[in-house]
Amino acid sequence: MLGLDKKDSTLMLVVIGLVIFAPFLLNPFPEGSAMAQFNAGYPDLMQRFVIFGILAIGFNILFGLTGYLSFGHAAFLGVGSYAAIWSLKLFTLNVIPAILFAIIVGGFFAWVIGKISLKRSGIYFSILTLAFAQMSFAMAYSVLTPLTGGETGLQIKNTDNPLIGGPTDGSIGRANLFGAEMGNSFELNLGNWVFTFNLGYYIAALAMIAAFYLSIRIFRSPFGIMLRAVKSNQNRMNYTGLTPKVYTLYAFVISGMYAGLAGGLMVAMDTQVGPERMFWTASGEIVIMTILGGAGTLIGPVLGAGSIKYMENILSKINKDVLHQWFAFLPDGLEDAMVVFADIFVGKQWHFTLGIVFMLVVIFLPGGLVEGAQRLSARFGRKKKTDTTDTAASTPAE
Repeated sequence: MLGLDKKDSTLMLVVIGLVIFAPFLLNPFPEGSAMAQFNAGYPDLMQRFVIFGILAIGFNILFGLTGYLSFGHAAFLGVGSYAAIWSLKLFTLNVIPAILFAIIVGGFFAWVIGKISLKRSGIYFSILTLAFAQMSFAMAYSVLTPLTGGETGLQIKNTDNPLIGGPTDGSIGRANLFGAEMGNSFELNLGNWVFTFNLGYYIAALAMIAAFYLSIRIFRSPFGIMLRAVKSNQNRMNYTGLTPKVYTLYAFVISGMYAGLAGGLMVAMDTQVGPERMFWTASGEIVIMTILGGAGTLIGPVLGAGSIKYMENILSKINKDVLHQWFAFLPDGLEDAMVVFADIFVGKQWHFTLGIVFMLVVIFLPGGLVEGAQRLSARFGRKKKTDTTDTAASTPAE
């Protein structure tokens, strides 16, 4: 399928299926039930799943294949976001040019930073990218306020007058796709379940499918083999007459373009952007997503991004009132004790839970969630094979 072998085609079809049917899969509990708060099938969160999945996929092309750890990818995300918002404000409210502009600007900015940062490797490369990201944040926060809006950021205003297709009645323009607004949604009611199908989500999902397909082609291409060679032994590449830095720069630029795409999509879904998108903690979150899911794997970064965004948006909403409802069946003293204990892991303390999960994955599953799935698959496959063998051995020959 589209130049992919059977294994990759199957993986691609699985991803497409998960993305298309996400509104159903992420809403397993009926509305009004005690478990409904664990549903994640609302547009804003589904958009975050796929957008940050794109961001992690792009970062994985650099880190997973070459081993170069960048702590500055939030800079490309932010630059892409600013490029997109200015496209919406000045050129047109159609999201297609804004997204394309974000990709180009993100890639160019990555090329500039990569040319400098790749003069060093290892921890020095990581520190250089972190320094560039923090400089970008500082400039967006205070130096370039006419372009970035400073601390308050930028958003579409009723005073904006795009060159093409702007509102003529003085109202605030809305991002759209050839007239269809990103916020357009359709709700399907089936019994006690409500499933929401949002235009913005499916546009972002289509971009993620394309980004995932491109990552597969890169992983399986001669270029991908060169990137793995950079990770394994650069000296041998030099002896053969190849230049590792050139291939690494290409990977860095491609990764930056992915980040620019993610930034453009974030603006298309929510037409505002601020400098906090470029802060160093955002870069660290991208690293955690990739390692948690499985660096160097195809589906791992998407799983890692989805896991972190789920915890950020679902666990953080669980407060003491919800916990009291959960443990109401216990005696008063025991109920209060359980609420105090459980409150350590949820609400504003959800980062503590993330830290524990990340620590356990790094210690016991260095290959991330993908390695965990592979171990489970191997164990159950081995058990099934053993059971089949035992049955065949116990069956008398005819």
